[in-house]
Amino acid sequence: MTYLAKPKLLRADAPRNAVGYTRRDYEGAISTLCAGCGHDSISAAVVQACFDLDIEPHKVAKLSGIGCSSKTPDYFLGASHGFNTTHGRMPSVLTGAALANRELIYLGVSGDGDSASIGIAQFAHAMRRGVNMAYICENNGVYGLTKGQFSATADKGSKNKRGVVNSDTPIDLVALSLQLGATFVARSFSGDKEQLVPLIKGALRHRGPAFIDVISPCVTFNNHAGSTKSYDYVREHNEAVNRLDVILPRDKIETSYSPGSLRRVVQHDGSVLLLRKVAVDYDPADRVAAMNYLQERQTLGEIVTGLIYVDSSAEDMHRHLNTVEKPLNQLGDAYLCPGAKALDALNASLR
Repeated sequence: MTYLAKPKLLRADAPRNAVGYTRRDYEGAISTLCAGCGHDSISAAVVQACFDLDIEPHKVAKLSGIGCSSKTPDYFLGASHGFNTTHGRMPSVLTGAALANRELIYLGVSGDGDSASIGIAQFAHAMRRGVNMAYICENNGVYGLTKGQFSATADKGSKNKRGVVNSDTPIDLVALSLQLGATFVARSFSGDKEQLVPLIKGALRHRGPAFIDVISPCVTFNNHAGSTKSYDYVREHNEAVNRLDVILPRDKIETSYSPGSLRRVVQHDGSVLLLRKVAVDYDPADRVAAMNYLQERQTLGEIVTGLIYVDSSAEDMHRHLNTVEKPLNQLGDAYLCPGAKALDALNASLR
C-alpha cells in the first residue's frame, strides 16, 4: 500500500492564515516512508512554508521523478496539482508545464539519484533556461528504493551498509547549480526547521530557478557489515521462500545552531555531518565568492548550509522567450492559428 488517507479531523479553533486555510489543508496522505526518515521533515517544512505564505493549494503544481524523495509530494498539498514523472525527467516535464501555464507556482521535488545521475542533463538545462520554479533535492546519498546503493552525491570514502567504500568523486549539486546560472541557491539539513522553512519560503517567492539541496539522512541502510544480527548476515545464512524487511522506527534527527557556527550531527549509523551555517555578514549576492567559499569549506570536510547565492534582479524563462502574459494553454485556436493571411503577413515582415 502506498496511499493512506488522513482522517478529516479538525479542531474548531485551529489557526487559519490570511486566505482562510488551516495547516491541515496543506497536508496530504499519511507518509509510508520509514519512521524517522528525513524526507518527512522536509514535507512538514513545505507545509509550514505554504501555510505561512498564504498560498492557495490549488495554485501550486508539484512535480517529482522516481525514488523515495519523489513519493513525498503525495504527503503535502493534497489539493494541489501533481504529476509523478519518469526517472530523472521531472525538470523537463516541469519546463513544459511552466511554459503552458505561467500562473501556477511550480515546486519540483527530486532526490540525489534522480537529479545527479539519470536526470543530471534535465537538471542542468532547467537551471540554465531560467525556469521559474522551486527545486528541492532531498539528498541522502543512496538509492533508498533499491536497497541503498551509492548515489552520485555520496562522499568519496564513505561506506555503504555492506562495508563497500565509495571510490567515486561526488557531484555537488549546489556548486553545479551556481555554475549553470541558478539565481537562488541554498543548502539545508532536514532536521533544521528554523533554517529550512525560511529557505523554502524564499524559493517559492523567487522569480527564476531556485534550488535547495537538503541533506536528509536515510534511517534504513545503517546496519553494519560483520554483525550476526544484521539483515545481510541473516540473508546470507537463510533459505527463505520470500524476502521481508522489518524496518525499526528511528527518532528524527533535529538540530539548531547559530549563524556562522559549526554543528556536528551524528547520524543513526554513527557517521558524522559537519554543518557550517553561513554567517550573518555573509554576502549571498556574489556568485564567484559563493563558489570559492563552498570549495574552502569542502576541503575542511564541512557542508555549508543557508542561502548561498541569490540574484535579486533575476529574470525567468518567460521573460527570456518574450511570451505573452496570458498562459499559453488558455490561448484559443483563433490566436494560435490565425490563418493563411496572417502567416503571409508574418513571412512578408521577415523578408
